Amino acid sequence: MLLKRTNIHDKLLREQHRATSEAGVLNWVNQFIKKTPSSNQRILENLSKNIEADVTDFNFDLLDSERIFHESSIKKICVNYRLRFLDTRFFKGTFPQEALNEIKNLEKEHQTPLNGFKIMAPSKMFVLNKTDDPLLFAPMGNDYYYLIHKWGNDLHPLRKLTMWPFKSFENIIVAILLSSLIATALIPDGLFAPEQSFSQDVMVFFFMFKSISAIVLFYGFALGKNFNTAIWKCQYDKAQ
Repeated sequence: MLLKRTNIHDKLLREQHRATSEAGVLNWVNQFIKKTPSSNQRILENLSKNIEADVTDFNFDLLDSERIFHESSIKKICVNYRLRFLDTRFFKGTFPQEALNEIKNLEKEHQTPLNGFKIMAPSKMFVLNKTDDPLLFAPMGNDYYYLIHKWGNDLHPLRKLTMWPFKSFENIIVAILLSSLIATALIPDGLFAPEQSFSQDVMVFFFMFKSISAIVLFYGFALGKNFNTAIWKCQYDKAQ
C-alpha cells in the first residue's frame, strides 16, 4: 500500500498537544494523589459491566503524560474519523490478553482498582467482531481519560477523507455539490442538443444535484444514519 495507515494514538497526541500544553495537563493531574487482587475474571467483569467511576486514584509520579487525553481531543478525533467513544459494555469485540495485563500492571503500580472503562473504535466494532484499532481508556475525572492499551490494525489512510462528508450537515451539502459538478462534467457535450448551451449545463447540474441528494436522503433516513458529531458517544445502532 502506497499510503501509510492511520495510527489513531498518534492523531490523539497531536490533537492533545494542539489543545493544551503538556505542563497544563500534568498540573491538573497533580490533584490525584486500596489494594485489591487483580485477575482476568474480575477485569473482564468490570469491562462487561462497566462499573461507573468518575475518578481513578492514579499515582501522579507514575503517569505517562502522552497517555492522558481530554474529552475534547477524543471528540475531535472521533468526529474526523467517524469513531465512537463508548462504555466497554457495548464493545462486541474481544479484549486481548495484552490489554488485560496492562490493566493489571496499572492496578499494581498505582495500587487502585480500575473501572469505568471507555473504548474508542469504529461503529462496526460495537456491532461486529472486527479488529480495527480499538483504544481502551480509564476515566481520570474532569473529562480526562488515561489510555490503557491500543491493539488491532491502524485505520485506512483515506478514512478521514472518506468520512469527511459525514461530519456535519454543511459537509454533506458541499460533498453533494462537488459530486454534482463532477457528474455534470462527465456528461458528454451534445447528448441533449447538437450544441449544448450554458443554460442546459445548469439544468443538467440541477438534475444531478437532485438525484444525488435523493440517494443520500434515502441512504441516510432508511438506514438510520447520522452525522459524526451526533454519533461519537451514541450507543444506538440506528445512529451508526
